[in-house]
Amino acid sequence: MQRGVAYGVMAGAIWGFIFLAPRLLPDFSPLYLSSGRYVMYGLVSLAFALPFARRLAAKLTRADLVALVKLALVGNLLYYMLLATAVQMVGVAPSSLIVGILPVTVTLAGRRDHGAIDLKRLFWPLAMVLAGIVCINIDVFSDAAGGTTSVATKLGGLACAAGALAAWTWYAVVNSRYLQANTHFDGNEWSVLWGIVTGVLGAVVWLVLMLLPDGTVQASVAPARWHTFWIVSFALALGGSWLGNTLWNAAAKRLPLTLSGQMIAFETLFALLYAFVYDGRLPRVPEVLAIVLLLGGVSWSVRQHAVARAPTCAEMEAPAH
Repeated sequence: MQRGVAYGVMAGAIWGFIFLAPRLLPDFSPLYLSSGRYVMYGLVSLAFALPFARRLAAKLTRADLVALVKLALVGNLLYYMLLATAVQMVGVAPSSLIVGILPVTVTLAGRRDHGAIDLKRLFWPLAMVLAGIVCINIDVFSDAAGGTTSVATKLGGLACAAGALAAWTWYAVVNSRYLQANTHFDGNEWSVLWGIVTGVLGAVVWLVLMLLPDGTVQASVAPARWHTFWIVSFALALGGSWLGNTLWNAAAKRLPLTLSGQMIAFETLFALLYAFVYDGRLPRVPEVLAIVLLLGGVSWSVRQHAVARAPTCAEMEAPAH
């Protein structure tokens, strides 16, 4: 279980960077950000898959392909399009905080799965996570009250962030259950297949966008900005998609949903850390308190799982079958 927790933390550290990309590329449409990122992810995944492509193809079933398409559409394309829109409309902190509710939504969704523990044992850890999210939301929205962003823009951004939350909750639950029920692929193989399918879907979206009249989705930008766009897209593909997903799949295979859901809190923490570094400022006191509460809640949840899954004296003395 410790290895699964470590994989979950590392995935969160990598995924935290994806919240900064829309800020680095504010002049690009979320549709282009999403499709461009995943076209590159498809190419990266295809390169990694070539040495064992025959083995992957031999194990791939029709049910696997259907699952991959669904997961790619919802967990990749739709999720990141909504997230990028939210970041561009309301900023990194509000977007990451709304998506940061994932530990709660995923935990509740997986409360009846095999390996889950009684939610009564998770009440106070989840309460700490929620308190951290509430605390930093108070800080963010009170600080943003004097800004120039319109109410309609804020509401639209929050709605997109909520949509991203719903999309990733669905993905986390369905992906974890599928991996645990179908063990013929390891985490790396599944990530590579998912990346190839996502790349194909991203390419289809990109082609549709190219067929639209100029200015319909994307305003004209300088050629140098396109160069930056592809560099960021490649970084997101290699790190945020391939490596992050590989680590997450490895964690999902080793942890019950009620614990893997808690690991998603690290994505929020690292997103906030990167935002502070990008803005060149230290976190305010309410933000520090929120980080402590989130880390405390996740650590407590890990401890609760370790205690719940520890063998009793009778189990340790029982003969093996």
